[in-house]
Amino acid sequence: MAKDSVRTRMESEQGISFTEFAYQLLQGYDFVHLCREQGVNVQIGGSDQWGNITAGTDLVRRMLGGEEGSGIEAPSCYGLTFPLLVDSEGRKFGKSVGGAIWLAADKLTPYKFYQYLFAVTDTDVVKFLKMLTFLDLAEIDAIQASMSEPGYKPNMAQKRLAEEVTRFVHGEEGLAQALATTEALKPGSSTKLDAASLEAVSEGAPSASLPRDAVVGVPLVDIMAQVKLQPSKGAGRKMIKGGGVRLNNVKVDEELQTVTESDLIDGKMFLIAAGKKNKMVVRVE
Repeated sequence: MAKDSVRTRMESEQGISFTEFAYQLLQGYDFVHLCREQGVNVQIGGSDQWGNITAGTDLVRRMLGGEEGSGIEAPSCYGLTFPLLVDSEGRKFGKSVGGAIWLAADKLTPYKFYQYLFAVTDTDVVKFLKMLTFLDLAEIDAIQASMSEPGYKPNMAQKRLAEEVTRFVHGEEGLAQALATTEALKPGSSTKLDAASLEAVSEGAPSASLPRDAVVGVPLVDIMAQVKLQPSKGAGRKMIKGGGVRLNNVKVDEELQTVTESDLIDGKMFLIAAGKKNKMVVRVE
């Protein structure tokens, strides 16, 4: 109740939920338990956790110290915080703001991890290079200087950031997968697709599922209309005639071309591109 943030909420019309009210108490007691049972005396967290950490050091002193004059001293406990990783608008990367960046590949594929870093703004990229990579500061300064030069190619700094951090988190193999998938899905790409590349993007990309008998031997224009990639079969034929349709990155020349078993990558999916950016992963059930 001594905390301004808690007292203000208690006195407001909105009040404060028991979960929020008890959160600091529970985290503080967690520190007491770890100190008493495991000998833990340092708690580390983001700067937004400072109040919760100091609640723990205070509770350790109150619960593990003896009565006044007993000569029993509470263990010395400490808190250490570090700046939160935030973007140029002050938003942190976290589940609560829909921006959780998982390190585990089963939570976020190396491709999506790479793409997230590749998409950071010019305003943030230099800061992230300094905070998230082991590049020499002199090299980062050189990258920053190059960004204002006439011959600078857009996103080269972001590409370096994405490569360095993806390599550190997912290893050379993960980086290679991310780069291969990125290349395969570039607008107008003719790179040969594999199952790993399609799996990497299928969760976040537009997708559809169709039974096998609605795919194998069926004209591609029918499938494009069925999955709403084109408004009609006629529109699909027109786009094929104009050279704008690709099946697994291979240009489709025949208006009545059908999908065959050999078109199914790993026997279960394929990629249709209608134009350079309008793509869809189709899974076969």
